[in-house]
Amino acid sequence: MPFGARLKSLAGVTVATLTGVLLSSCATLESQSAAARLRQTGALIDEVKTFGKSLGIEPTEALSRTTREAPALSMLWLWMQREGTLALEAPVDIRLAIGHGAAKERLKVEHVYRVDRYSVYYRQGNEFADARSVATVGFAEEPIVRRVRVVLHEDLHGDVNFALPWEIEEAIVTPLGSLGAVEYFRWKGDEKNLQNAAASVREERQVSKELNALAARAENIFSWEGSIETAKQSILSLLPEYPAYQKPFERQVRDQHAPTALEAKLSHDLAYYRYFDLVAELAEKAPSLKVLVADLKALPRDATPAVADRFLRNLNARYGAASR
Repeated sequence: MPFGARLKSLAGVTVATLTGVLLSSCATLESQSAAARLRQTGALIDEVKTFGKSLGIEPTEALSRTTREAPALSMLWLWMQREGTLALEAPVDIRLAIGHGAAKERLKVEHVYRVDRYSVYYRQGNEFADARSVATVGFAEEPIVRRVRVVLHEDLHGDVNFALPWEIEEAIVTPLGSLGAVEYFRWKGDEKNLQNAAASVREERQVSKELNALAARAENIFSWEGSIETAKQSILSLLPEYPAYQKPFERQVRDQHAPTALEAKLSHDLAYYRYFDLVAELAEKAPSLKVLVADLKALPRDATPAVADRFLRNLNARYGAASR
């Protein structure tokens, strides 16, 4: 081999070796950084669960470990609602949950094809009310307000706290989780995140108001419009009138077909936000959030939307009378 060619060959080997070392070093640093984030999030979760007990929220095994202690499990949830209907007075028609032994970031659903006579909405997540739900690197990278809210939310789902029909339970624990996050940052003396958590509650209250108003209009449109497809387009055209709700709706159906997802998506969101504004109003009148949590635990285990509506109205009247 000529001397010049030999030098070129050695240079190539050197560059390749250095590149491999650099890539390996970056991967090691990234792994160390991820491990540090998981350790910090594990400590945060422990603290939030302990704090939750001061509000009457008994801790559960959900999110009690990280992927440093146990493998990730993600869930694919699907909601199906008969076309032209909304789950206003009854549960969503069909709910499915499919588990996958990987973090959600490693399993991307490309498309859900249309199901005849049903609207379909789906989402994926690693956080759910089960001991198999562990904190992932993705969760550790979320804003701290969301992490605190989610930990309290999933603990509230534990049967030791609430054991209600799904659509009623979600509508109760969703606002309580957000309100609990506000109390956590107040307890910590973390003014910046206290303000962020309070702003999140205000935004979610507005989402709740707008969603309930839109759902009422949508039900009327479905009742008098002869064509379901025309009704869907009419309802979607109303979204700009509800900007607080429009923003999360469009973000969450970005990779789905909005007309196909519409009825299922609205029904899904009602299960989470139907009572958000009302529960937040109750929190303003209650002696404390701990008292509100305890009072809401008296909801009948077989509560229907009508029963829950009446229960919350009565509780609102009781708090109002006590404050006079």
